[in-house]
Amino acid sequence: MARTEQTVRSLVREDPELADALERLLDQQEGGEGDALKWRNVKEDVTTGQWGRLIEKGVLEDADDGFRLTDTDEIREALSEDVEADDDEDSSWSQWDKMAAVGAVAMMAGYSIGSVRNTVGRFLDLVLGPLDAMLPFYLVILVLATLTGLYSTILQDNLMDMSGMGEHQERMQEIQDAQKEARANDNDERLDQLREEQMELMGDQLGMFKQQFRPMVWIMLITIPVFLWMYWMLLAGHVDGGEGYLVLPMFGRLELLDGVAGFFPAWIVWYFFCTMSIGQILRKALNVQTGPDTA
Repeated sequence: MARTEQTVRSLVREDPELADALERLLDQQEGGEGDALKWRNVKEDVTTGQWGRLIEKGVLEDADDGFRLTDTDEIREALSEDVEADDDEDSSWSQWDKMAAVGAVAMMAGYSIGSVRNTVGRFLDLVLGPLDAMLPFYLVILVLATLTGLYSTILQDNLMDMSGMGEHQERMQEIQDAQKEARANDNDERLDQLREEQMELMGDQLGMFKQQFRPMVWIMLITIPVFLWMYWMLLAGHVDGGEGYLVLPMFGRLELLDGVAGFFPAWIVWYFFCTMSIGQILRKALNVQTGPDTA
């Protein structure tokens, strides 16, 4: 497959609407009298983002007084066959994701509503009670923190696609570099195109935020009930007196409900310390990427 044809197929796969835009550019170039394509003449048919990508990928090349499509035959060949669009379902929120978000928010009521906390606590005690019977409570917290770190890592690995975010940041950097070059060349038309494309990319950041937040609702849906069970155990006095303390570096021996530095209770500090530490180890061990790859 020729290079231009392959490039066009890849671009159309990313943006199916680009196929119609290319058709209109082809008609204008082949139907005209040899005039070059100019942005001001096609801006009704082609977005600034599409125009910029075609230039970036070499599908549009500089002409004497504008741009021309590099190889019209290869472009038509690429457009002649259906190209499957990328499936966005993995990055969008399904009905189950939305239900998980509602459930997580509902569970949060347990922090302030005693009846909710008691109901969740008694139910989970059927599962977690045997663990509490075998281990001191600070080790129970450690085990639960380990499980939290494990399923959080698995959910992030399966529900987050950081490749799109990396491409987004890379494209934003390319636009910034192109803007510097356009300013240096006093190319106001090109600068206007780049500014509009930059605004479109900034609008896409909302979708990136939703993509990052998607695994969080599932993590919260599982973590909040576990957290409520620990809270219920301590507030209701279900933890034996001999197990109601732990020793923290710099703070020494503390009751689990004592505030650390007058702020968070000791058991919460211990839980989050274990969760973050073990989570980092698991992400390294499982090679889970939670940030954009800009390499």
